[in-house]
Amino acid sequence: QVQLAESGGGLVQAGGSLRLSCAASGRAFSSYAMAWFRQAPGKEREAREFVAAISWSGGRTYYADSVKGRFTMSRDNAKNTVYLLMNSLKPEDTAVYYCAARFQLTAQAMGEYDYWGQGTQVTVSS
Repeated sequence: QVQLAESGGGLVQAGGSLRLSCAASGRAFSSYAMAWFRQAPGKEREAREFVAAISWSGGRTYYADSVKGRFTMSRDNAKNTVYLLMNSLKPEDTAVYYCAARFQLTAQAMGEYDYWGQGTQVTVSS
């Protein structure tokens, strides 16, 4: 069982930066692949968009085309925490950002993830 708690969201102007954190509780965090998804305003839960994923070791990362080159995902297994550094933010990045976990292998489909946090709101003003 893994419990996830996101933090770090807020209001930022276009072009600005934010760093999201996701703290995990439970054992064997280092055995879990982690991901960030986002849900834009007015979108259904099933329409959450894949943002980034990282392997259990942190050695591999994957990004959606829409954020590639602007966002960086990392993890610190000693602290049971993953991060999402978001630079050059755009108004279209406005969404609730969710952290998710699945055992071992990374994936880009939300249905592949077993554990989810409550989300943190990111709002980018133009």
